[in-house]
Amino acid sequence: MLLTKTKDIHLRNEREAALAEKFDEVAKQLESYATENDERGTFPFASFNILREAGFFSLTTPEKYGGYEASLYEMTLVLERLAKGDGAVALAAGWQSCLFLNYREGNRWKEEVFAKVCQGVVQNGDILNIFATEKKGGNIFRGSQPETIARKTANGYLISGEKTFATLAPIADPLIVMAWVEDEGVLGEFLVRKSDKVVVKETWNTIGMRSTGSDTIVLNEVFVPEEALLAKATGKDGGLKNRSTFLFIASVFLGVAHAARDFIIDFAKHQQAGSLKKPIAEVPHIQQKIGEMEISLTTSRTLLYSLADKWDRFPHQRNDLLNDFQAAKYTICHQAIRIVELAMRVAGGIGLSKDFKLERHFRDVQCGLSMHPADDMIVEGLAKAALFSE
Repeated sequence: MLLTKTKDIHLRNEREAALAEKFDEVAKQLESYATENDERGTFPFASFNILREAGFFSLTTPEKYGGYEASLYEMTLVLERLAKGDGAVALAAGWQSCLFLNYREGNRWKEEVFAKVCQGVVQNGDILNIFATEKKGGNIFRGSQPETIARKTANGYLISGEKTFATLAPIADPLIVMAWVEDEGVLGEFLVRKSDKVVVKETWNTIGMRSTGSDTIVLNEVFVPEEALLAKATGKDGGLKNRSTFLFIASVFLGVAHAARDFIIDFAKHQQAGSLKKPIAEVPHIQQKIGEMEISLTTSRTLLYSLADKWDRFPHQRNDLLNDFQAAKYTICHQAIRIVELAMRVAGGIGLSKDFKLERHFRDVQCGLSMHPADDMIVEGLAKAALFSE
């Protein structure tokens, strides 16, 4: 399973090698819970305790507030490895990492508020996420106006509404809630602490990524003080367009595919069909499929890490990387699916068994297509850029 068993050309220095070694070991611990978490579809509290003890949640918080201040490249390394152990846990946990990467680049909050939130993560192990999607309106990135409403009161706001696909809902506190500020007609970003006015409804029951805890959060006239309004945003995307998110998603689903690749290679070396007197690894059509898997994996990892490197080394170019990052998300998620499909073909009928680990990878990797931005948004955006940009 471990990438560090063989030379990984994407490890460039001792700091990266140390992170890789550490989170390879963490991934092995996560894997020991992954099958049970998937079968039960319950939130993996034990796995998140492992991540908390490993210091995962403070990796991207700023160093001045006690964090590790990992780069995008370093988080890509970590998340790919964690996803090899448990893709659902890596996906869920990765949202917080991505959140702090984004806020480090363009913080819209008051510094004292951001500092307090960071210190809560480092000192108390707080876990948080942004909750924007709703059942009726869908994702605000497609231009919908939230039905979650923040009504002004004498000393603050009362927030009411429901958020769906609320990843980390069972464990997140504080919550970052996107709500429509009624008296101003703008989108607001609010910091909300859990209370008896915040109810988590267990609604997450999917074919893949079953233990992300992406349940429904119901807010019943939750009072927050005026300072809980962190930022206001206007425009179609709500001011939340952050390119680093796309690589985080790609790294997780590539990690799932990487796990499938490693598993099937070991399987092919030791599996002997009844009609053969040699392992199936020596059969030409099996080698053809594994060779195709290697092409997809190698090109995807090269694309992933080259863009992460460019993001870190050339901050002044980040506004020009949108198309590259979206194309990478599209390409890598599709190639990840292709890798797992080929692994299933190598396995044959046994790959369909619920007792065979590959079946979980096959279901999990399909979920990359549902992650924002969806394929149609990426394709349309790239087409318009090619056709109409000067």
